Amino acid sequence: MLNNISRKVIKVAKGYDTQDGAGVSLQRVIGGPINEKELDPFLMLDAFKSDNPDDYIEGFPSHPHRGQQTFTYMIEGAMEHKDNKGNKGLLLPGMVQVMNAGRGIIHSEIPQQRDGMMFGFQFWVNLKSVDKMSEPWYKDIPSSEIEEIIIPGQKKVRVIAGHYEGIEGVVKNIRVNPIFLDVKLEPNTKFSVDIPDFDHNSFVYVFEGDALFGPSDNQVKVEDRHIGVLENIDTTTNAKNDPTPNKLEVVGGKNGVRFLFLSAKPLREPIVQHGPFVMNSTFEIQKAFFDYQMGLF
Repeated sequence: MLNNISRKVIKVAKGYDTQDGAGVSLQRVIGGPINEKELDPFLMLDAFKSDNPDDYIEGFPSHPHRGQQTFTYMIEGAMEHKDNKGNKGLLLPGMVQVMNAGRGIIHSEIPQQRDGMMFGFQFWVNLKSVDKMSEPWYKDIPSSEIEEIIIPGQKKVRVIAGHYEGIEGVVKNIRVNPIFLDVKLEPNTKFSVDIPDFDHNSFVYVFEGDALFGPSDNQVKVEDRHIGVLENIDTTTNAKNDPTPNKLEVVGGKNGVRFLFLSAKPLREPIVQHGPFVMNSTFEIQKAFFDYQMGLF
């Protein structure tokens, strides 16, 4: 891509500490200090990390969803998924779980360990209005199926979804076609990734160390347990020969860094959310509650 420069980080925030499910302690990042409209189509990001069983042992008992897709990325620990469509899966370190809630699904996520570290992330991603009543489904992706680019002493990149350096991520069934990378950099190592569309909402979430993100003349430090939101670009305001900010540049901190990079095109549709239901109107939310109470999920 010719004449392109790095996008800038326009907001840095730390998630809110809260609880969900049956008392699971977590950090709510998107849906907390970053609202769902700022990073459309990403509706929620929860980060959970604890070696205290009291923080996670009861998990997330049966609960419904409608109108979104969820994906969970496990770093450490073991979590079992069951749903009312007959699906069952065990999420282990390095694995990804994708669920299309569509018109309605009821599932549970219960830890399969009595002690030790439970560490991972769950994202909610919006569905277009035409897809919100689609058939629900569930899929596990083993860690061994996620391709990695490793340069010893420099970087390790897990390509989970989208494209990076000629590799296509194994997760291909998220409707908004995101880029999803897990990036680990050694101290002072440089990294860049192209953003494939001018109109993409993009962010990083750092979960080890820290790094400088953005162009060399406007770098912003993002530390552990913080999100960095990147600017989105209105190319109609660019002069013909202006550089186009259509990539992200990173320099690892003095102790290195590990972060998630996600990017996708916004849907720009109305978002009406109530708990686990995400629709386009209040009427559709009321209908979701009615259908759930009537056993139609």
